[in-house]
Amino acid sequence: MNLSFSIGAVLIPFEFVLMAGILLGVALFHRHSLRIALIGLLTVVTYRVLSDPTFSLTRHFLGEVPFLTQFVHRDMRQGEWPVLLNLLGLLLGFAVLSRHFEESRIPAALPRFLPSDWRGPVILLAMIFCLSTFLDNIAAAMIGGAMASVIFKGRVHIGFLVAIVAASNAGGAGSVIGDTTTTMMWIDGVSAWRVLHAFIACSAAFLVFAFVAARQQIRYQPMAQFAGEGLTVDWARLWIVVTILGSAIAANVLLDFPAAGVWIAIVICGMFRSTPWREARAAVPGSVFLLSLVICASLMPVASLPAASWRSTFGMGLASAVFDNIPLTKLALEQGGYDWGFVAYAVGFGGSMIWFGSSAGVALSGKFPEAKSVGAWVKGGWHVILAYVIGFFALLAVCGWHP
Repeated sequence: MNLSFSIGAVLIPFEFVLMAGILLGVALFHRHSLRIALIGLLTVVTYRVLSDPTFSLTRHFLGEVPFLTQFVHRDMRQGEWPVLLNLLGLLLGFAVLSRHFEESRIPAALPRFLPSDWRGPVILLAMIFCLSTFLDNIAAAMIGGAMASVIFKGRVHIGFLVAIVAASNAGGAGSVIGDTTTTMMWIDGVSAWRVLHAFIACSAAFLVFAFVAARQQIRYQPMAQFAGEGLTVDWARLWIVVTILGSAIAANVLLDFPAAGVWIAIVICGMFRSTPWREARAAVPGSVFLLSLVICASLMPVASLPAASWRSTFGMGLASAVFDNIPLTKLALEQGGYDWGFVAYAVGFGGSMIWFGSSAGVALSGKFPEAKSVGAWVKGGWHVILAYVIGFFALLAVCGWHP
């Protein structure tokens, strides 16, 4: 028997109450976030199985077609396993990539080419923004975090960490190969040109958060001086980074499964340089945490979204800060009637507002544990919330709503 609570005339299924409890627990007790997420997942799964006789856990994860047929035919993927496996592979793989990039010594040499004042952090964020237009946002955030850690001697302001995540999410929001959600739209038949105008909102948002975050960082820890002098770049490590990224892009375009390309490249490149497996092991807790939230979100009984409009799309962006953007995007595609540039920006950038709202935020918080606090994230990264609002309405003013 399904339970529900009513607020006025609105009935709220009990699954949403459980999800709200999980998110509240993570927000209040971030030091125990993994334990809370796992207990919450077990609770949601148990309730869903016991309360809904028509629900099949096996069908939910594996779909209704054979494993190999699902893997080959994109349109036949009905289960959740492809998204979960791909996300796990990317989170662990890009942790390895980040370490390869650090050991290439490129981050240490970077201060020679960046201004030492507030313009340096702005340029760094712009680089992350540009990288994420053709890379997965997790990779862009991890590379940006590696550079920031070296450039600022390990003392990175929480507001700048939020800005790194925001830049990685913003850069991918207007590109069909830069973010999982826009790739989903592309596969579903939405033209790449129909999401391109999301870059108007992303650019407006970038101008807000980048300059504020840069000044936060410079006041907190200035850029290292002369850190790159006398260093020799490990070109083999850099070649490995480029190879992993190229393989991810190729696997994304050809298979819709970038994690496969990442791990094929990691294994092959291990013959030339030692693979930092320790980084992958360190990323496991954060990866399991995010997967737990994604699974919980996929189990929510959401039949449809509110009627498509710019107002509901704006709210969708706010929801994506706590509710995984993949189910939101899937529901929007099934419902139709949206301006896809607005959706791409809302679900892509909106998750930046809380650390567990996007895979990039979870990945980066594994490297910087101090980011695993909703209060600190919002207090230090308030400019990203403001940037989301300004970017959305800048897009509305320039382009209007054209579903």
